[in-house]
Amino acid sequence: MLLMLISTILLIFSFLASTLYLTRTLCSTSLSLSRFIQHLDTPDNTVETKFDFTIENYKRVDSILSKYPANYKQAGIIPLLDLAQRQHGGWLPVAAMDKVAQIVETDPARVYEVASFYTMFNRTKTGKYFLQLCGTTPCMICGSEDIKQTIESHLGIKNGETTKDGLFTLLEVECLGACANAPMIQMNDDYYECLTPKTTIELLEACKEGKPPVMGKWGSLPMNGQVSCEGPLGKTSLLSEPEPPKVEEGRFKDGKVDPASVKAHMAY
Repeated sequence: MLLMLISTILLIFSFLASTLYLTRTLCSTSLSLSRFIQHLDTPDNTVETKFDFTIENYKRVDSILSKYPANYKQAGIIPLLDLAQRQHGGWLPVAAMDKVAQIVETDPARVYEVASFYTMFNRTKTGKYFLQLCGTTPCMICGSEDIKQTIESHLGIKNGETTKDGLFTLLEVECLGACANAPMIQMNDDYYECLTPKTTIELLEACKEGKPPVMGKWGSLPMNGQVSCEGPLGKTSLLSEPEPPKVEEGRFKDGKVDPASVKAHMAY
């Protein structure tokens, strides 16, 4: 009888401890999750806020929609959201999502679903330089925590925060696919790799001056001087330029593609 009583008490304590742990975990992550699961009105982001594409971007809207059959306009939601985000300084207000819904002739909720699912879309304002720091295993092993602490201490912000001058936003993210050059960050569209605390500070200071380092030949910039992901022996393979596939002249004239002939265009 005594053993049964002790077992019951232990079971109750175990349940309470598990409940407390779960509650603390949910509370500690609620701030980061809120950017993905709910909308909070701000003075510059309400359903009454106005948004419309520029004349130049409406030409891009037409180009995007021309890639899909007329009855599949919703297929253009992702590129249209990306276009709206770029026009609006790196983030999507509700009004921009509503405009996309109007253009593709669907319910706004359908667009909200896409914008809240993909982390490439920011539904709250970000800084001019959006720093996405990879914290997945290869980067973590190679020192991403040191890079994170360097950024936080140098800019005076924590993960998920923006500097008071609106220049920088820091967000730790999952794998960005540059494991060979860990640790790294994606700043806006650009990859800065092989970081150290010293080169991280140099990068931040260059951005403060409005002179972020230019990307290298292969579309990224290892900050240790190497080229792309070449090792210490330099380039050891792919020593010549591959010959591109031949495409007949005029195939994609004016950027227009007939959806019915996509397979032919892709040489299927």
